[in-house]
Amino acid sequence: MSVYKRGNTQWYRFVWEGREIRLSTKQGNKRIAEQMEAAHRTSLAKGEVGLRTAKKSPVLREFAEGEFLAHIRSHFGEKPATIQYYEAGVKMLIGFKPLAGLRLDEVSAETVNKFVQHLKGLNFEVSTMNRKLQVLRRVFKLAREWERSARALPIVRMLPGEKRRERVLSLEEEQSYLKAAADLGDGMISAHERACKGIRATQRGLEPIKPRDPYLLHHLAVVLADCALRPEEAYRLRWSEYRDGSLYVAHGKTANARRVIPVTERVKAVLDMRTRSETSEWVFAAPTKSGHVEQSTVKKQHAKACKAAKVVPFVLYTFRHTRLTRWAEVMDPYTLAHLAGHSDFSTTRRYVHPREETVREAMRKAEEVQTRHKSGHSAKSEEFGAERDGELIN
Repeated sequence: MSVYKRGNTQWYRFVWEGREIRLSTKQGNKRIAEQMEAAHRTSLAKGEVGLRTAKKSPVLREFAEGEFLAHIRSHFGEKPATIQYYEAGVKMLIGFKPLAGLRLDEVSAETVNKFVQHLKGLNFEVSTMNRKLQVLRRVFKLAREWERSARALPIVRMLPGEKRRERVLSLEEEQSYLKAAADLGDGMISAHERACKGIRATQRGLEPIKPRDPYLLHHLAVVLADCALRPEEAYRLRWSEYRDGSLYVAHGKTANARRVIPVTERVKAVLDMRTRSETSEWVFAAPTKSGHVEQSTVKKQHAKACKAAKVVPFVLYTFRHTRLTRWAEVMDPYTLAHLAGHSDFSTTRRYVHPREETVREAMRKAEEVQTRHKSGHSAKSEEFGAERDGELIN
């Protein structure tokens, strides 16, 4: 050991790789100085063979709330719904202390299983639990990419038995719902007109509040029903994206979601009607933080419309499944996938739900084609046989 004393402080000096290393230990104790020199030599040796002192793994709560959500907000800046989805998932993760309080390299498969049992204890649907597990999986994936854990993180598997959206509206259900939604708008206008003639307005001078957009739900439902848009795509439609008789979807989950959808006459009539009262860049403007309609904006009206139409309650996303199912009956799969905004046919397949009458009609047509083919083949065979017989006789 080359430890020496200079004044009241211990120093050490040695040569490494032809380079002199001389440092003060800032200690007066020779034994401690010798240990510090040995630690310095060991550190240099580890660096020589490519070893580095392992960084301390962050606590899952800190990583999820800090680095992970910061990454999500920067990566999905134009997708507020996606950001809300991950924020809600992280909130659920950090709410389970046995998992949130561990460092990432301490998380085990057993801990993940405890989290799953915790979700089951809250009586969540399988689909809801899988959404929370997807967030945990994404957290682990980012931690691996950024090397925040010295150990391999456990695999997060989705739970089986998830229910998919299978609901498709019949023509009668759709028409009943749209009529009910229009009737709600008529009711708002009638109520306002009655209020204008009432005592409070005529004698007390209290002017009733005029309905801001009484036919908002009806117009939104028509666009969803005829164009197979995702609800959030319809919410964020701008007037600049409606031109030349088509909707130009500029935002979406993937690059394929950016597409052009020709509108029907019914949608054209609705949009032309809304154009007359245009005061915002949004097609479906609303007094929300974003400036456009959100799911919560029409939630109560949608429930009233379902009840008035006497149809089993459904989510607005059902209009997308319904339209794609109807298009699938008359459209080739490539065009269908394009209009749906999908990059994978397996995704499009999940949106198509053949109805019993459609299946029966397709089988009937196939049977007719097969029968005509057989009869035509037989007739040609008989004609060819007759010609052969004539040649033999001659």
